This record gives sequence, structure tokens and C-alpha cells, in this order.
Amino acid sequence: MTEASDIPEITPGELKSRLDDGEIPTLVDVREHFERRIADLPEVGQLRIPAWEVPSRLGELPRDRPIVLYCRTGSRSAWATRLMLERGFDGVRNLKGGVIGWRDEVDPTLQAY
Repeated sequence: MTEASDIPEITPGELKSRLDDGEIPTLVDVREHFERRIADLPEVGQLRIPAWEVPSRLGELPRDRPIVLYCRTGSRSAWATRLMLERGFDGVRNLKGGVIGWRDEVDPTLQAY
């Protein structure tokens, strides 16, 4: 089993740079549906798969391109990242700090929750 410290992460600043450069990974928002109405990352066609649905929806995710998972603080997405690594996904990363990290590092106008 993968330890929490072994989960590959990307910082909000690194993700923002990639998005700005047009290197758009598959973003997967693992929060509950109501949460995205409060605050969210910029729209780049991210998939909306609540964390509890990830195990049954892995078939919807590409294995041949980078994937970044995120939630509010990074813990649910870390769990989903670990699961995906255990299921053979190689290019998956957890957004360090989640939406709150994005707010702190990239976009302070996002509503905190």
C-alpha cells in the first residue's frame, strides 16, 4: 500500500503555470456537487466525480495522460490518488492543499469554506 507521503502532488502554482502554458491535464474534482458552487478552480473541462464514486468510475478516466485530482483541502483527493495508483494509473497527481491551497497560492478571490 502507498504511504501518504508517497502520493505524488502538484502545487497550485505549478498547476496554474501548466494551465497558463496550455498543458491541461485531466482535472478531476472529487468534492460533493454542492461544493463547486461555493468555490472552484477555473473551468477547463474537469470531470466531477465525488470521492466515494471514484472506485466505480475509474473506467471514465484516461490512463494515457496526466490526471490531477482535487478536493477542498487535498485529503479526499489524496485518498483517490492513492486508489488510482494502486489500480495502475501512473500519471496521477494530487493538488496539494486542494481548492483552499489554490485560493492561498493562486486566487485569493475564491470564497473560503
